[in-house]
Amino acid sequence: MLNLRLNKVSLGYGKRTVLYDISLEARPGEMLGIIGPNGSGKSTLIRGMTGLLQPISGQIFLDGKDIVNLNRQDLARLMAVVPQNPVLPELFTAFEVVLMGRTPHLGLLRYEGEDDLFIVQKAMEATQTLDLAERRVGELSGGERQRLTIARALAQKPKVILMDEPTANLDINYQIETLNLARHLCHRQELIVVTTLHDLNLAAQYCDRLVMLSNGKVYSHGSPNMVINSRTIKEVYGAEVYVYPHPVNELPATLIISDKEGNKPSRKTS
Repeated sequence: MLNLRLNKVSLGYGKRTVLYDISLEARPGEMLGIIGPNGSGKSTLIRGMTGLLQPISGQIFLDGKDIVNLNRQDLARLMAVVPQNPVLPELFTAFEVVLMGRTPHLGLLRYEGEDDLFIVQKAMEATQTLDLAERRVGELSGGERQRLTIARALAQKPKVILMDEPTANLDINYQIETLNLARHLCHRQELIVVTTLHDLNLAAQYCDRLVMLSNGKVYSHGSPNMVINSRTIKEVYGAEVYVYPHPVNELPATLIISDKEGNKPSRKTS
């Protein structure tokens, strides 16, 4: 069974190391969340998993193969990426954008066939974007573009989807819609989904397992109940919080008490 495994991986830019000795594993049907303060290396970790950053040390294995030894086309057949701020061609139709996801499966000078068009249709149905098929990207909202980006990723027929802050700049409805979709696809299609998230409440509600980064290292990992508690958040984020079981599902929910300077949320006065 295909898995994604990092073995003592260090990553950085030039002479600056950002992440040190990261070891973790993601499995099919599991949504793995990467959390941590700004600058802790969440996006850097995603770039390393995509092969855009070559490890300073350690190895990243996909299906038992070091991704350094995979060419870009072979890697794209196994792995798709949903970036934080997707740049989509404004004049393309939604259907044309999703069709771009079939590129890794096309040979030199080969055009899309009926099978490719069928896969694109199914990807758009799964993401509820088929009704957008003929609309130009420039006409779409942020949430619609995000669903379209996920549809394009699905059209690659990957085994792994990497998502870097997929809910950034989205209102709460689109945040819930995006993560519901990701979790549904992960569990139903037995995909490996790895996502970075800022919002601890969203991370706790949607991820099967969490990895908390701090100072370039893995500070904690495990189920949301194991990782998210008042102590770890105080030590990693420097904030005083109250963590309590969510009344619906008992997953950890976080309320702010004060920031690292001890400032408490002020009560609104009329």
